[in-house]
Amino acid sequence: MIGYLCALGAGSVWGTTGPLSTKLYAEGAAITGIGFWRLMLGTAGLALWAVLFQREVFKVDRKGLLLMGGLGGAMVALFEVAYQFGIAGAGVAGAAALLYTAPVMVALVAKPLLGEKLTPLRFALCVVVMIGAAMTVTGKSGAAPQSAVPLPSLIVGVFGGLLAAVSYATTTVLARWTVPRYGSYRMLFWEAFGGVVILAIVLPLAGHAPAPPPTSAAWLYVFALAAGGVVLANFLFFAGVRRIEATLTAVAATIEPVVGALLAFLLLSQGLTLLGWVGLVMVVGGVAAGYLREGRDGVVEAQPEP
Repeated sequence: MIGYLCALGAGSVWGTTGPLSTKLYAEGAAITGIGFWRLMLGTAGLALWAVLFQREVFKVDRKGLLLMGGLGGAMVALFEVAYQFGIAGAGVAGAAALLYTAPVMVALVAKPLLGEKLTPLRFALCVVVMIGAAMTVTGKSGAAPQSAVPLPSLIVGVFGGLLAAVSYATTTVLARWTVPRYGSYRMLFWEAFGGVVILAIVLPLAGHAPAPPPTSAAWLYVFALAAGGVVLANFLFFAGVRRIEATLTAVAATIEPVVGALLAFLLLSQGLTLLGWVGLVMVVGGVAAGYLREGRDGVVEAQPEP
């Protein structure tokens, strides 16, 4: 139960990303710089805490460094860039809908890679929450028609959204293996650190050197994204994936678009159409069904963190 609640908490915190990013865009922040700066601030905070209270985080063997800092860092860097291009080309709704194909990806690869069961019910939950997420994020009243977007930009957006989904799914499966062995703090720190290093190298080479947020308000939003989306949400997510299987974790975290839609309704006056409300109910129903299944069957706790 605790693992599922942690994953739900992570998705809920991630749901604040959309409204905060909307505020950042309004402040003139560059798309490619948002991911870098929020990741760097989050990593700096994690490093400071580790220096003061948890220095064993810096002790990691070569295998862990390659998996967490190398592969995990690459997936974080890919997500931060790909998702922003997905938003720019396919819109916030389109990119979010593409992102939540990830639970199905996780369900399909978790069996051969992690030995997790792929039951009809589990796969059905993944499909239901995926469809519900797509309906929720595309069912916003007053949304601009996607046909108005030039075809080349739309193609780039779709490709970016799918790459973000692949990176998210890969990180989920990787965390299921690494967190029980190295601990959630190590996983989070080295993954974030690797992502910062890769972005610091790749973005300038690609002609998109990360410009700092242009205003004090923009810095405040970046700090909020770093504290919430990078640190708190990932701590909760890794705490969940340490306790329950990767597929169930991915299903629970799909509560994110529901929270994002509700916050957009309350804070940004962005309502939902009937399609959006039906999608929201589907996501909540799928997540609740996964919670009930996890509570009924029980989950063997992974080994404790070192």
